[in-house]
Amino acid sequence: MTENGLAEPKVRQQAFYRSLGGGRFESSSATGGRWSAKAQHAGPPSALLGRALEGHEAREGFRVARVTLELPRPIPVGELHVEVRTLRSGGRTELIEGRLTSDGNTVMLGRAWRVAISPADTPQLRPEPGPPPLPQPQAPHTMAGAHVDGYIAAVEWRFESGKGFDTPGPGMAWARQRIPLVAGEPDTPLTRARTLADSSWAVAFELDHFRQLVINTDITLALHREPVGERFCIRSSTASSPAGSGLALGQLDDTTGDCGRILQTLLVAGR
Repeated sequence: MTENGLAEPKVRQQAFYRSLGGGRFESSSATGGRWSAKAQHAGPPSALLGRALEGHEAREGFRVARVTLELPRPIPVGELHVEVRTLRSGGRTELIEGRLTSDGNTVMLGRAWRVAISPADTPQLRPEPGPPPLPQPQAPHTMAGAHVDGYIAAVEWRFESGKGFDTPGPGMAWARQRIPLVAGEPDTPLTRARTLADSSWAVAFELDHFRQLVINTDITLALHREPVGERFCIRSSTASSPAGSGLALGQLDDTTGDCGRILQTLLVAGR
């Protein structure tokens, strides 16, 4: 039960993944996405690849400033293999590349810029207003036509009062994953942020995804400082044009304020 006496959703798994060693991971049913229990929501694999990019030949005094992930095909709920390599390493910047494969097929590609941390006298430019207060605990949220027993149930969602996934955007939600990314391993604020980033456009559903096919092809998370804690607020809106595509832009806050932006390209097509 929550502190308000609301029933917690049943999360049957203890983690999104279990390490099998050698860069291989077994996916749990908690990774199941909105539209199918057999295909993963992009949040957990984003975090899994982000975890590998963050830890690859880590250097003191450097931080991951931006991660862009490409989604060339659906990611099945099954065994995944993670590979990472350094493309360029300099005195102040590094470009790192990684991919996830399933049965030999590339299902996610990623690149991250790791940069030297800025000096202490760097000005704080254009600080955004702080996030809205954390709403009280809420009953489990639903989404019309969606599979909700995987990823959606594995994350705690707190929308503005009276709103949810089926409320037309722009939107705002505080979110926190209920289970760790990898069983037996601690999460980092960056992996927690990556787990949630792919949900930005869903927090702000503004295109009719029943009348048209609406799918994001990528996820970019750019952070101007290190995120902290385990709760994040996503405030998102969508732009679109005829004979064009969609673009979802989200502001990411932690409990201390603005820490970055989320950008997603949206394919919009007829059904």
